[in-house]
Amino acid sequence: MSNIAGKAYAMNAVTPMHWYTAWMNKFFFWVSGRFTSFLGGLLTLSLIHYARWVIVKADQFPRLSPDQPKETLKYHYMIFFSNFNGSWDQYVDSFSSAISGGLDKFWIFSIKYPKSIPMLPFHRYITANQIWTDHYYNAYPMASSNDVKSARRVKDGLLAFMPNVERASPEEFQQKYNRLLLSLQHDLSQMDANQVVSLAASSVEHRLHKEIEKEKERLPVRQRAEM
Repeated sequence: MSNIAGKAYAMNAVTPMHWYTAWMNKFFFWVSGRFTSFLGGLLTLSLIHYARWVIVKADQFPRLSPDQPKETLKYHYMIFFSNFNGSWDQYVDSFSSAISGGLDKFWIFSIKYPKSIPMLPFHRYITANQIWTDHYYNAYPMASSNDVKSARRVKDGLLAFMPNVERASPEEFQQKYNRLLLSLQHDLSQMDANQVVSLAASSVEHRLHKEIEKEKERLPVRQRAEM
C-alpha cells in the first residue's frame, strides 16, 4: 500500500467548510497553539509521529500553468495530515477516545461532520474524506515514534558519557558504563516489523462489524432488507 512505510501510515483527509466558519476554525487553532490543555490527550498518544491541520481558502488552490482553467469553488477546505504507527482503525479509535472534545472543536464546522462519538459515524466520515497517499517516504520505516524518542535519549546519554570517562581508569569506566546501561535499558531494543498490528486491526474490525450489525437490528425490517 502506497500510504504505508514499515510501521508508519500516512493519512490525508480533506473536509469542506463554509467560508464564514473558516475564520472561527482558525481562531480555535490559534487558541490551541497557546493553551495546550486543548491537546492534552493528543500529546499522550505515543503512536503519532506528526499531525497538522491547515485551512485552504477557495481562491488559494494553485494554478500550475496559465492554461489551467480557473476553478470556482463553493467551499474552503480543511486539510488534515498525519503520520502514525499501527493500523488505520487503531489510530482513528485512539484519536477519538483521547481527544473527542478537541476533535469536535477542530472539525465542528466541516460540512456533515457527525462528531467523534459514537465512533462508527466518525469512521465513515474520515473514510469518505480521506485522500489516498500516492507516495510516502519514511527514512526509518522499522522505527515507531517511541523508537525514535528512545534513539534520541541513547544519543544524548552517549554524548554526555564520553567526556565524563576520558580520564577514567578501567575500573571507573566500567562502573560508569554500567550505570549508563542501567539508565538506558528501557531505550535499547532491536527494531523490526510489528506483527501485533494485524492482530489488533483484526480485533477492531470485528468489533466494528458487530456495531454495524447492531445498528442494522435497530432499523425497520424493510430498510434492513434494502441494505
